[in-house]
Amino acid sequence: MNALDYLTTDPIPDGTHQQTPSGLLRFITAGSVDDGKSTLIGRLLYDTGNVAADQLAAIHATSQKRGLAAIDWSLLTDGLIAEREQGITIDVAYRYFATARRKFIIGDAPGHEQYTRNMVTAASSADTAILLVDARKGVTTQTRRHAYLAHLLGIRELVLAVNKMDLVDWQPMVYKSIVDTFNSFVAALGRHHVHAIPMSALNGTNVASRAEAIPWYHGPSLLEHLEAVPARRDAEHAPLRLPVQRVVRVMLGNAANGANVTEFRGYQGTLASGQMQIGDEVTIWPSGQRARVSRLNVAERSLPAASADRAVVVSLDREIDISRGDMLSDPIQPPRVVKTLNADICWLSEQPLQARGKYLVKHTTRTVNALFEELSYRVDVNTLAHQAAPETAIMNDILRVKLKLQQPLLVDAYVDNRTTGSFIVIDPLSLHTVAAGVII
Repeated sequence: MNALDYLTTDPIPDGTHQQTPSGLLRFITAGSVDDGKSTLIGRLLYDTGNVAADQLAAIHATSQKRGLAAIDWSLLTDGLIAEREQGITIDVAYRYFATARRKFIIGDAPGHEQYTRNMVTAASSADTAILLVDARKGVTTQTRRHAYLAHLLGIRELVLAVNKMDLVDWQPMVYKSIVDTFNSFVAALGRHHVHAIPMSALNGTNVASRAEAIPWYHGPSLLEHLEAVPARRDAEHAPLRLPVQRVVRVMLGNAANGANVTEFRGYQGTLASGQMQIGDEVTIWPSGQRARVSRLNVAERSLPAASADRAVVVSLDREIDISRGDMLSDPIQPPRVVKTLNADICWLSEQPLQARGKYLVKHTTRTVNALFEELSYRVDVNTLAHQAAPETAIMNDILRVKLKLQQPLLVDAYVDNRTTGSFIVIDPLSLHTVAAGVII
């Protein structure tokens, strides 16, 4: 076998690229500054026919004013004035597009280390992560950090997009070295599917269509891969979780003439997971009482059933004292009721963590006071070594911690439920989000 043969094979098993994909795919692009994330998305939108004629004319004119020989595709996604001036992505830019085979939502995450917190936000709902690497620079610390955060947030489908290959004359050994380095790092994290693709986002090579001119690569283009990669849709099949957002009194019927007007007390929220239908028995936490679902409503419309991600108003067959922050759950598979959180966090604030400082933990619809009882270790994102018992944390640090809560929370492990297994930490004085965490 030739040393480069493995570069042309698809590491996703079971002939995924021959299967017919279904449903929406949410993916993010991430990488270091200037690796070409926004350019890649702009090119992808253009090549799939999702750029309006007036948009194309505007970015063409702007590119000419800047003296550029080619269109700057990043102008399609870098929307903030500060982003356009600095040539970097600051905020998460979400874009929607579709092909004949699938619909997509893209999150263009910032590459600058200062905005890693925005990448965490984008990755929290993604099925797939595209990690861009500049072929001239190779795998960087920020590449490793983004890969680790994708791992932490449960993303198992990774695309290593080796960009700007045209600037290294499409040398296969440059590509091989980058792929080997990245695969070695990811292998230490656990089980992931990594698909590597050489490309030039600016020129559109291997973005929407396969590049036949690269003799040593016979894999799919980026778009072909995205059209085939499976989306993670496990929330509907997980145990029922409905965090109560607020208690409402719902009026049904024609209030103008008083005809057929009925009133019921309902509990409003979005199903974090599972399914609910009229007649189902549920347990209400933290009281542990049980009741049956007597009505499901969206606005004034009744529903026979609802599933994950659906916002509903639920009525029960008996009166129970329920308030915001409580949770309706599957009676057989309940959440954990805890006053201590063992979690992995990413510190997002420029202000260091105060080891005995007071913080707020916001989990689903409940917010409680908390203290950091223990900082177990910090993760070195380059070596994955654990630095035991750090005294504090600074921006972008990833730590294993123990939080002591003033009131109980209703949680699941993050690997079982993305919504009830995640939380944020808030500074009670500034009300700024200082950390994001996943429960273990």
